[in-house]
Amino acid sequence: MEQEFKQGYRMHRILSNLNRLDVDRLDDADRERVETARDLLEEVSLLTRPGDGAGADAHADS
Repeated sequence: MEQEFKQGYRMHRILSNLNRLDVDRLDDADRERVETARDLLEEVSLLTRPGDGAGADAHADS
């Protein structure tokens, strides 16, 4: 269980750091990469989130 907590915390930190980026200063290609990374991390976060039961089923199916 501790390993899952560490992984969830790492994903939360990465997503938080991506959300703090000043994307207005980036070029279009980098802006798109940041948006893609945010979307993917949010999807993974939803799939691995403990407590609601959906994460366990989604993880087992993959």
